[in-house]
Amino acid sequence: MEKVQSYIASHKDQFLKELFELLRIPSVSADSKYKDDVQKAADFISKNLIAAGAEKVEICQTKGHPIVYGEKIIDASLPTVLVYGHYDVQPADPLDLWHSPPFEPVIKDEKIYARGSCDDKGQVFMHMKAFESMMKNQALSCNVKFLIEGEEEVGSVNLGDFVRNNKARLKADVILISDTSMIANDVPSITVGLRGLSYVEVEVTGPNRDLHSGVYGGAVANPIQVLCEMIAATKDENNHITIPGFYDDVVEISAEERAEMAKAPFSLEDYKKDLQINDVHGESGFTTNERTSIRPSFELNGIWGGYIGEGAKTVLPSKAFAKISMRLVPNQTSDKITALFQKHFESIAPKSVKVKVTPHHGGEPVVTPTDSIAYKAASAAMETTFGKKPIPTREGGSIPIVALFERELGLKSVLLGFGLNSDDIHSPNEHYGIFNFMKGIETIPYFFRNYAELMKK
Repeated sequence: MEKVQSYIASHKDQFLKELFELLRIPSVSADSKYKDDVQKAADFISKNLIAAGAEKVEICQTKGHPIVYGEKIIDASLPTVLVYGHYDVQPADPLDLWHSPPFEPVIKDEKIYARGSCDDKGQVFMHMKAFESMMKNQALSCNVKFLIEGEEEVGSVNLGDFVRNNKARLKADVILISDTSMIANDVPSITVGLRGLSYVEVEVTGPNRDLHSGVYGGAVANPIQVLCEMIAATKDENNHITIPGFYDDVVEISAEERAEMAKAPFSLEDYKKDLQINDVHGESGFTTNERTSIRPSFELNGIWGGYIGEGAKTVLPSKAFAKISMRLVPNQTSDKITALFQKHFESIAPKSVKVKVTPHHGGEPVVTPTDSIAYKAASAAMETTFGKKPIPTREGGSIPIVALFERELGLKSVLLGFGLNSDDIHSPNEHYGIFNFMKGIETIPYFFRNYAELMKK
């Protein structure tokens, strides 16, 4: 392992240079105008895997964006680790809030600023460079397979079919994913729970055309006003979601488990200071960390309608729109929650408007075991490189493919993330610490070594 770590240290500049090449590719999966760039990113991943020593590397086309597959089987009797990641990124909008161009990576204060630097190009690239480091030093202790997709940010819409059609090719012993965060650079942690997701778009229609707000105002329903009132009605004075049946399947966490969660270092004052807010806001009876991990949520992601250009235009709009995400916890399911939302939203709409609900994508909540061989291997690996035993934590985000892998392949995942919640993923000025990038590359080989040794016992 000493040779591997020496190789990593001596190739730091090269690793960063290659990562910057990947970050310069605007692989935005949600916007069709970037389709060629998404393909370009897949080509880059493919070539880099081959250069690192992977075999049977293939760019697998789907109905949407391609999936990159590669493997290195050193001994069929050894355990196999399936590494998952994604090379697609969120849209960079709003561009005017970026301090530097989103696809021209720069280093400031030892952080890499670029869209995708943390989510997930920087983190998936750690695995590729760790693999290269092990291969160059004849230190790969497990078989490895790579599954790197280009549609995670749009719900992995074609990954399910690919997994179902390639079960033999994807046969492995564990899934290893780095698309999560840890508590702090001096407080390592491993994610053991993720929330699910139901994502919908709503359209409220009033009159058949935009109207003069003076001539018709006060006599015809304004879709924007109606939509705002409907959304406001989805929560009560305690910020409890009012959709009938919404909480029916929620698993209530015991007092003992909540007490264990509370042991994780957290400063509410630092949290508020970082976000420049005077106070937090959420469901009564729960702490901030509980609200973002063990409780479901309902959030408005975007709302629009009418005139939003410069100056004034006295218009009563014909339509109003909103995008809404609902984060779910065990044992909620995305299909059921989407159906409950649609039924409720349609039922509370006044007769003066028409409502259309369009489901987009969803995913199921997951909890991964802390007593598995894979978790123990990851925990020991982090303890080696950080000098501290990592804390198991639950995150508020969603990675729908974790439940997919468990359902289709029968495999549990280890969520070995190295990002920070302060990395501004999905926001302007996304960044990823050079410390975190390199620490990930250093840690992953120890996971492979530990996993191989523990599987022998």
